[in-house]
Amino acid sequence: MNQKKPKSALAAETRLDELSLFDHVAEIIETRKHRAGSFANREVTLMYWEIGRYINSVLLGGERAGYGKQIVSRLATQLIERYGKGFEYTKLTRMVKFAELFPDIEILATLSQELSWSHFVEILPLESEEARRYYANDAAAKRLGIRELRRQISRKAYERREIANTALTAQSAVPFNVFKDPYLLDTLGLKDNFLEADLEKAILTSLETFFLEFGHGFTFVERQKRMTMGGDDFTLDLLFYHRILQRLVAVELKIGRFKPPYMGQMRFYLKWLDRYERQEHENAPIGLILCTTASRDQIELLELDQEGIAVAEYWTNLPSKAVFERKIREILHEAQERLERRKLLPNGRIPKQLEHFIESKDDDDDD
Repeated sequence: MNQKKPKSALAAETRLDELSLFDHVAEIIETRKHRAGSFANREVTLMYWEIGRYINSVLLGGERAGYGKQIVSRLATQLIERYGKGFEYTKLTRMVKFAELFPDIEILATLSQELSWSHFVEILPLESEEARRYYANDAAAKRLGIRELRRQISRKAYERREIANTALTAQSAVPFNVFKDPYLLDTLGLKDNFLEADLEKAILTSLETFFLEFGHGFTFVERQKRMTMGGDDFTLDLLFYHRILQRLVAVELKIGRFKPPYMGQMRFYLKWLDRYERQEHENAPIGLILCTTASRDQIELLELDQEGIAVAEYWTNLPSKAVFERKIREILHEAQERLERRKLLPNGRIPKQLEHFIESKDDDDDD
């Protein structure tokens, strides 16, 4: 015999159904709005690309190249009369440059699904094709807004990745394009004389900001990862997982400069993770040692990358824009010089010198 449900129960079910109905309809609206926005951005971007390509290939080609500026200027006047200021002379020349710098329409069609014309306007002034490709792909993967893209460019994200890449050899167990050097952690709000525990806490408190700096694909796994072997306990500061690379990433935080003994510590962590935490489908774990300062020549000498270990500096305070840009240029130039020297050595190996492994007595009291 069926029993009638109390009115209160029916009312509760109705409210739940209505709530579910609203959530589902709202999800449809948001999804379609995003797709509509993406479609509109894509069409506008491709329109500008097509205009730029046509002007470049037809009006500025061959015999007309000598007076192309006059042609574009007159064209701009005609277009403004019908379509408005969006087709001024300077904007038309930007479209021409856009078509020149992004010649592959298939790649552009994919990028334009996530990036607006305003994104490309920020990317066009960059000097190298590699930098433009990096920022375009990064902004598309992370769905960065214009402000965040502009911030990444101003903070030299591409150049810092290249500095990290130059530390890797042909025998490297650390994949290229994963880490940066240095990392800019000024957004964590750390004051002078902070401890490693303060740095770790600040990172975990601002994980979203940290991941924007750290890179695409990282997910947080655990803090103070305990590893037990032979009755002894060891603790790793931070453990992440890289979804794209499908491997664990161990991160050690150090106050002060890099020291060679850190290599043995990280080597142990990676071997332990490889034996006890690595899943069958995963690649071998890699490690990153973050230090306040690091001798990049010393790190190159130790060949840490061949054991899956990278080392990078972190800066918690940034100098002025001019000083920051100069320092990054200097570091990148030095890194490129080391790379060129390495190419001259047999098999790209680094000659070992004993004195590089010996620490001065002044360092004995360092933590």
